[in-house]
Amino acid sequence: MPRRAKGPRFWLRPARYDTAGKLTHEPAWLILDGTKQHATRLGIGASEREKDEALKVYLAQKTAPTVGSRDPSQIDVNDVLAKYVTDKDPPYETLLRIKALRKFWGDKKLSEVIGDTCREYAATRTAGAARRELEDFRAAINHHRREGLHDRIVSVVLPEKSRPKEDYLERGEAAALIWHAWRYREQQNLRATDRATRKHVARFMVVARYMGSRAGVICEASLEPRRPNDRAWVNLKTGMFYALPPGQAQSKKRRQLVRVPGPLLAHLRRWQARGQRYVVEWNGEPVAKVRKAHDAAVAACQGVLGRHVSPHIWRHTVATWLMQGGGEPFKIAGFLAMSVETLVRVYGHHHPDHSADVHETIRKKRRAA
Repeated sequence: MPRRAKGPRFWLRPARYDTAGKLTHEPAWLILDGTKQHATRLGIGASEREKDEALKVYLAQKTAPTVGSRDPSQIDVNDVLAKYVTDKDPPYETLLRIKALRKFWGDKKLSEVIGDTCREYAATRTAGAARRELEDFRAAINHHRREGLHDRIVSVVLPEKSRPKEDYLERGEAAALIWHAWRYREQQNLRATDRATRKHVARFMVVARYMGSRAGVICEASLEPRRPNDRAWVNLKTGMFYALPPGQAQSKKRRQLVRVPGPLLAHLRRWQARGQRYVVEWNGEPVAKVRKAHDAAVAACQGVLGRHVSPHIWRHTVATWLMQGGGEPFKIAGFLAMSVETLVRVYGHHHPDHSADVHETIRKKRRAA
């Protein structure tokens, strides 16, 4: 006699812990339906009445018509992300984050976007990456709802913001990193060859050292306008850096429209005269990511640095140097395409005028005493 399939039923999923024994997921009631699990948002203390209501909602959603439905339980997350990409045409770095989102969320329904699954996703990523990717996810979901394609508010739970990083490079450290990357020669059979395989990283560092741009923007940039003009580029005649391609809207991660400093402009013109078409390129093509090569260059320079730094250290460094130089915060923020509030909050203590009024008050008190 064939085994009778069980209908939808409740199952108390036990608490989950990480390898260190820290609680990562509270116990929660799920509805099991065959091989599928349906989140209910009910904790261990839920009453029978709450469970009955949740089961009724589930059964109603399960039997509801799917054609034209705007209920989140009938909508694939993949469709939400695809709609956002089609309508917004986001920049390349956003597309990379959406690709990461799809690996985890691609086979899920929109109704599964709850606190537990958001925290489960965050556990698979670094804190900073998880928050930025989930911010993009939230934007995609909100866009989908504003377009009238689903009819309920779906909340994305974000990880806590990490503390601003205060690390930056001293001028000698920056120079040593660039020099080591430029002089590096590939090793074969424990002998150095004539292959200079880190010059593209050195060029990235030179540009980042002057501009303080994000790594993705520098790697994307061209030394000539492209057709179609879908990437950042540097106008070597006027010296203007167009980090935001025409027709592309500004996002929270704002992009620069600034004049390139003279020493860097001279470097860029020289690179183009030697046949280079992109700011950072490998075998004539733009480099999508510089992180791996940058890590290798940093590892080779540990005798000078003594610590690991990511490509984003250059943005911190330029912001810090400009503030240390006593520049006007409004102009520095404009150059870096950063809000004045963020600049002052993260880097303000480096400015010579920081706490100047307090110091003057202390001096006056001492003289009066």
